[in-house]
Amino acid sequence: MDVQIRWLIRRDMPEVLDIEEKSFEYVWTEETFLSHLRQRNCIGMVAEYDSQVVGFVMYELHKGAIEILNFAVDSYYRRASIGRQMADRLKDKLSQQRRREIFFTVRETNIGAQLFFSELEFCAVSVLRNYFEDANEDAFVFRYQLDRSDKEFAPGLSPKNRISNFLDADVQHGE
Repeated sequence: MDVQIRWLIRRDMPEVLDIEEKSFEYVWTEETFLSHLRQRNCIGMVAEYDSQVVGFVMYELHKGAIEILNFAVDSYYRRASIGRQMADRLKDKLSQQRRREIFFTVRETNIGAQLFFSELEFCAVSVLRNYFEDANEDAFVFRYQLDRSDKEFAPGLSPKNRISNFLDADVQHGE
């Protein structure tokens, strides 16, 4: 399913908030979205299909990286490559001269996001203990690097760490 990916605009907020509420237990409010969008280095994009917003991503541009702040696809449209198209759009923003990686944190209980981003060659690289204060929950830091010559990120190889081994076991057991 091909979608149009464009900048998030104010009139998209009702659909974005609806997707947010359907996707997460701990949701961003409209004020949280707007507060981020007021920052110079923060950008919002939406995926649109048949004139309907079906996904969104919020991210920050840093000197050498892109940080994903929030990423969701409407549950009705999941597994239709919309998330992949949004992630690919972010990967297209990387360059050897400037931003060379994408990173983000994901809740330890959000197995779906962990598996999805693992399929897109993102690697779990560290654990942040009690990162999410609202639930006293740990976070995994996932990273995608443009220059994947580092042995840890070579195509087809899984990083050798406790986090990736845990994820690999879930995939092998179909969980």
